[in-house]
Amino acid sequence: MSAVFLDFGSVTRGDMDCTALEQTISPWRYYDETDADQVAKRISDAEVVVCNKFSLNREIIASAHRLKLICIAATGYNNIDLVTAAERNVPVCNVRGYATPSVVQHVFMLMLNLACNFEEYRQLVNNGQWQVSRHFCPLDYNIEELSGKVLGIIGYGELGKAVSEVARAFGMEILIAEHKNKSVRPGRAAFDEVVRQADFITLHCPLLNETRNLISRRELDLMKPSAYLINTARGAIVNEADLLGSLSTGRIAGAGLDVLQEEPPANGNRLLRYQQPNLIITPHVAWASRESRQRLLNQIANNIHNFYHNKPFNQVMDAVDQASR
Repeated sequence: MSAVFLDFGSVTRGDMDCTALEQTISPWRYYDETDADQVAKRISDAEVVVCNKFSLNREIIASAHRLKLICIAATGYNNIDLVTAAERNVPVCNVRGYATPSVVQHVFMLMLNLACNFEEYRQLVNNGQWQVSRHFCPLDYNIEELSGKVLGIIGYGELGKAVSEVARAFGMEILIAEHKNKSVRPGRAAFDEVVRQADFITLHCPLLNETRNLISRRELDLMKPSAYLINTARGAIVNEADLLGSLSTGRIAGAGLDVLQEEPPANGNRLLRYQQPNLIITPHVAWASRESRQRLLNQIANNIHNFYHNKPFNQVMDAVDQASR
């Protein structure tokens, strides 16, 4: 039995313990990155293929004649051709819940930086303005408290629920959005009402056909001018052109993004050219604490172990089930 990790460099900088992986199957081949013209050779004799963001399309899956299991080193699985995998009777599994503490603290880092104008005050000190101030406390920039603010949560799975718990500790009021254009279930509020009422909106939904451009000009126009948008989910959930327009005209107060439509943004991105303090962009690192990445590897190992021992593992729905949800 052999296993290949095609983009191991996306989950480690040499600080991970691979013992759990090594104990499940052997030998392993770890590649920091893999180019499209290398993949066929690298997986030709592998029973298990692990990838994070590397795309496994029909041609690649069909070429791996010994392949028994595809493991995604992430929760999202839109980079895998599930139809071909199902046709080849190759299960696909993902990892779940491994990054919750890391993502939650990143959400609040973005919220607090925006609410407190943290970067502006840091630059004020670095530029020497505090040192020459006539007052002990310069009040150049507005500071808002999270306490009493309304947090709208779009996507109420594990991450959304964990964010709500921390938000309550800050004294925030929670509104949980129902799916757009769906009947409102108990404990939730209509999608448009959440968008209208929230002081902060945080996104925790997967990227599906129905969530692509979920936040566009219509939704941004519904938001309060004082509201902030936080996205640590997937970049394509937000229409970037519409967001830029809302930020540059002051239609909304600001945004904190950990994701963009193209990652890395090798071809540039209009939001990266917007150098104003009401937009914070981090490079898809909300999930990436050392502890989170170790949990990820350990869960992959557990998936592989359970697969070979005929125990339940984190198998994703096949394409037919997904389409019928």
